[in-house]
Amino acid sequence: MKKLLIMFILNLPFLLIAQTRIKGMVTDRSGNPLDAVTIALSQQNYAATYALADSGRFTMNTKSSGSFTLTATLIGYKPVIKSITLPKDTLLIIMEENAKQLGMVTISAARPVIERKIDRVVFNVENSIVASGGSAWDAMTKAPGVQLNSGNTLAADKKNVTVYVDDRPLHLSADELTTYLQGLPSDAVSKIEVITNPPAKYDAEGGAIINIVTKKSKSDGLNVTLNSGYTQATYGSYNAGAIFNYRKDKLNVFGSYNYSNRDKDYKETDFVNYNTPGNPSFWNSDVVNHRKSAVNNYKLGADYRLSKNQVIGFLVTGYNAAGNGHSETNTSVAGGSNATPDSLLHTITNSKSNTTQIGFNANYTLKIDTTGKSLTVDFDYLPFRSTNRQFLDNYSFLPDGSPASAPYHIYTPTTQGINIYSGKADYTSKLFKRWTLTSGIKYSSIKTDNTFNYFNNAGAVPVLASNQSDHFTYTENTAALYTSINGTVGNWTFQGGLRGEYTNSRGFSATLDSLNKRSYFKLFPTAYVIYKLNDNSDLQLTYSYRIQRPEYFRLNPFKTYVTPYSFVEGNPALQPSFVQNIELGYTWKKQYNITGYYNVTHDMFTYATVQDNVDHLLYTTQQNLGFSSNAGVRLSAPFNPAGWWEVNATADFSRQTERSAYLQGSYDYHKLTFSGTVDQAFTINKGAGLKAELNAWYNTPHIAGIFDIARTYDVSFGIRKTVFHDGTVKLAASDIFYGNSFNVSSHYLNQDNGSLMKGDTRNISLSFSYKFGKNVKDAKKRETSNEDEKKRAH
Repeated sequence: MKKLLIMFILNLPFLLIAQTRIKGMVTDRSGNPLDAVTIALSQQNYAATYALADSGRFTMNTKSSGSFTLTATLIGYKPVIKSITLPKDTLLIIMEENAKQLGMVTISAARPVIERKIDRVVFNVENSIVASGGSAWDAMTKAPGVQLNSGNTLAADKKNVTVYVDDRPLHLSADELTTYLQGLPSDAVSKIEVITNPPAKYDAEGGAIINIVTKKSKSDGLNVTLNSGYTQATYGSYNAGAIFNYRKDKLNVFGSYNYSNRDKDYKETDFVNYNTPGNPSFWNSDVVNHRKSAVNNYKLGADYRLSKNQVIGFLVTGYNAAGNGHSETNTSVAGGSNATPDSLLHTITNSKSNTTQIGFNANYTLKIDTTGKSLTVDFDYLPFRSTNRQFLDNYSFLPDGSPASAPYHIYTPTTQGINIYSGKADYTSKLFKRWTLTSGIKYSSIKTDNTFNYFNNAGAVPVLASNQSDHFTYTENTAALYTSINGTVGNWTFQGGLRGEYTNSRGFSATLDSLNKRSYFKLFPTAYVIYKLNDNSDLQLTYSYRIQRPEYFRLNPFKTYVTPYSFVEGNPALQPSFVQNIELGYTWKKQYNITGYYNVTHDMFTYATVQDNVDHLLYTTQQNLGFSSNAGVRLSAPFNPAGWWEVNATADFSRQTERSAYLQGSYDYHKLTFSGTVDQAFTINKGAGLKAELNAWYNTPHIAGIFDIARTYDVSFGIRKTVFHDGTVKLAASDIFYGNSFNVSSHYLNQDNGSLMKGDTRNISLSFSYKFGKNVKDAKKRETSNEDEKKRAH
C-alpha cells in the first residue's frame, strides 16, 4: 500500500504534453514597445493561455493548434480583438491610444481589517489601528479566533497552533516565542493569517497555523519603509526598524531589520492547599517578575533571474535575543486551621539568557510554461543555539524573623544546540484546463543536544550535583510525500490533498538512562468543498486530519526550579497527538457566515501538575491526557451602521469535553463556553486621514485538561493620522480595563492549587512609520523547506 501511494503521489503531476509556442511584439502606432499589455488567447469561449508583455515582448504556449481569438488590453489604449490561426511563429500587435485621454485619477482602496477565504481568516494588521504601534505579539492576540492560554501558549478556534513568519515556522519554546514576537514591531507586519484547517502543502504538524506575513517593500529601484514605536506600561519599551527592496534588471535584493528593547513587569499570586491528613498546610505566594530583553530580527535575500522563466534565490533570516530577569517570591506557610503563618519563604531568582537562530535558504524556480506548470526546489539549514544561566536563592524564616532552615542556593546553567537540515521539491501543473495539481517531496533531519547542570551554590565554590544534572539528545528524521488538487466544475469548487509522512525519532537521557525510540507512518488528508447555491450564497464543507508532535522543550527532562518546592520538567516519553476537524458552513453575500464545527484531539499532550501532599511539593510536567473535543457554532458578520462607521463581529458558542485517566483516577469534564469579538472603525476626517478604532473581545470560563480557567476580556482603543503624505502616526491604548489576565486552578483528586497571572498588557503605545520609493513590484516571498521543524525548538 505504501509503495502504491508513493508511486501515485510522485507520478500524478508529471504528465507533460507537447506545447505550441508563440512569440510576439506589441507596440503603439509609432513603433514604441508597450509594457504591461495583457495578451490572451481563447478557443470556443474557453481561455487557453495568456501573457503579460515585458518591454513589448511576450511569449505564450498552448497545447493545441487551430483558430483562436486574440485579445490585447492596456489602460489608455483601445483593446485589440482579432482571430488568428496557429501554429504561427511570430505576432505583431499594434495598439491605438484612446481618443478620450484619461485625466488624473487617484484610486485609493484599503483592504478590510478582516477577510475570510476558503481555508483561512486574514487579519490585516496594517489596517488595524489598535493592532499597530505595539508588537507582533500584541497584534496576534487581537486576531479573530486567537486565544492566549496560560503558560503563554496560543490557540486558534480552540486548537493548538504552530506559529509561522512568512510561511516559515518558528522553532521556539513558549517563552522564547513570546520574546521573539514582542521584539517584532507590529508596524513591520502586513497581516496575520489564521489557518484552522491547513491544506496539504503545509506540513501535517500542528492543529492550526498562525502565519505572520511581514511587510514587503515594493519598487523598481530602491524602496524603503521606516518604523518606530514607544510603549509605556509599568516601564517603557521601544522599537525601530526598516524594510527595503532594490530591483534592477535581473537582480532583486530585499531585506529588513528590526530592533526592540522591552522592559516588562509580571505579577503572580499562587496558592496550594496540601490536604495531608493530620498535617494540612496552606501555601500562598506573591511573585513579582521583572524581565528585560533586547531583540534583533533581520532578513536579507536576493533573487537573480537566470532567464525569463528561471529564478535562483538566497535568503538569510535571523533572530538574536539577550535577556535578563529578576523575580522575588514571598511565600507564607500556615498549618492546620491557623491563619497565622508558621513560616515565611523569600526566594530570589536571577537569570541571563542568549538565543541565536539563523536560517539559510537556497531556492530555484522554473516556470515551465504559461499554463501554470512550474517546479520549485528549496534547501535549508537552520542552526539554533541557546544558553540560560539561573541563580536561585531561598531563605526561610519563622514568624519572629529568625531563620527556619539553612539557606538554599543553586546555580543551573543550561545550553541547547539544534541543527535542522531539510530539502523539498514541488511541481505544479494544470489538468484538463480546469484543475491545478501540486505534488512534492520533502525530507528533514533534526538533531538536538541539551546540557543541564545543577550546582549547589551554598559554598565559596559551586559544587556539581551529577545525579540532578543531565545530558539529553534527540534526533528526528521525517520523509514526506504530498499532492493536492483544486478546481471548479459548474457550481462546485474543490480543493483536496493527501500527505504521507514517515517519522523516525530517538531520545536519550544520560542521567535517567532512558532511551525512547519511535517509528511511524501516517496519512493526512484534507478536503474543502464549496457549493454555490446562487449569486449570493454558498455552502462549505472542510475536513482535516493532522498530527501534533511535542516541541523539543516538552521532551527535555530537565528541571527548572521556581522555588525549592516547585519546579517545571519535561517528559521524554511523550507521544504525538492526532487532531481531526470537520466544519460545515453557510456564507451569504460573501460576508455573513455561520459555521458548525467539531474537532477532537486524541492523546493530547499538555502541561499537568503533580501535587505531593506528603513532602509539600508541587511541580508541573508534560503528559498525554487522552481525549479533548469542541463542538460548536461560529458566526461572523460585518455591518455599516453609517458611512463613517464599520463593524466586524464574531461569536463562538461551543461545548468542551475533556476526558482522560490521570494519576490514580480519571476525569470527564464538560463545559459550555462563549467567545466573541467586536471590531469597530470610525472615519473621523477622511480628507485629513484621521481614523479611530475600538476593539473588544470576551471569553467565558473554560477548561483545559485538569485546569479551570476563569473569564478573560480586553478592550483597546486607537487613533491614526496620515502625515507627510506617506507617513502615519498611531496612538493606541491596550487592555484598558486590565481584563487580559489568567486565573487558573486545579481541583482534581487530592490537588488543590491555582494561580492568577497578570502581565503588562495594559499600556499606551505611540508609533510612526514612513515610506518612500516607487510602488511597483513585490519582493519575492520564499516558502522554505524547513517549515514545520522550527516551531518545536527550545
